Amino acid sequence: MHGALLIVCIFTGLIHFTETLASSMRLTGVRTKQLALSLSFVNASLLISRMSNMLQAPLLGGMVDAAIYHNDVSSLWINFRLVIFAAFIGNLVGAMMVPFAVSLFTKGIAKFDKIGHVPGLILYALKPSSLVKIARSFRLPTANSFKGISLKGIPTMFLWLNLFMVSIYCIGVLCSLMAGALVPSFRITATQLSGIVNGIATILFTLMVDPIAAHITDQAARVQRKEADVRSVVFYIILGRIVGTLILSQLFFPPGAYYIQSVTIWVRSVFVR
Repeated sequence: MHGALLIVCIFTGLIHFTETLASSMRLTGVRTKQLALSLSFVNASLLISRMSNMLQAPLLGGMVDAAIYHNDVSSLWINFRLVIFAAFIGNLVGAMMVPFAVSLFTKGIAKFDKIGHVPGLILYALKPSSLVKIARSFRLPTANSFKGISLKGIPTMFLWLNLFMVSIYCIGVLCSLMAGALVPSFRITATQLSGIVNGIATILFTLMVDPIAAHITDQAARVQRKEADVRSVVFYIILGRIVGTLILSQLFFPPGAYYIQSVTIWVRSVFVR
């Protein structure tokens, strides 16, 4: 179990690490004036997240089945809290890598303009001389990285919604799996109910968070706003990911699991009388 838990934590950290770096691509789009290409690079980088999720999911399911088999469901509460903490670590490490990632993606987009296709860009990046250049360009945030960060002129409501959305999104699947362990006879039903938690986060992100962040990014690309505004948006979005997974996700996890458990019990009552 400990080995499986460690692997799940690593994949979880990698998922959130990648998504944090993807958030920084807004700044790359503004600097290169190529928002569509930057979005394409975001989708490419998120393949790592999706691949990690594909490998993580069966292990999480196996942890639940093993806990039920050994009649040790209570241990899942601790294990899943460790998984949530791994999400926080992934976001934190991703935040520390943002300056380097922005620099790397900016150079990558410029090189893509010359090469014109992704396989060629990958082959170029894997050349020993390119790897040396990448290693030499590595840097962590400094005091200058936070200059100009301000909430002035930026709607704050969508930042609060982002904080809430990230906190919920992090635990949706874990809540449904935990509920499945609490109602083992209907655990398949419980695992299908993660959407009633994640759905809220998805709606908030689609309607209230992403459009506002995209609008600010577009305005900066058209020089109607300062680049510092996009840097501020990226900073506070990533800060929301860190705070959300460190604190709010841990607080929301038990009520979320019991909420899905209650819905599962209701569904069971419909079919089993």
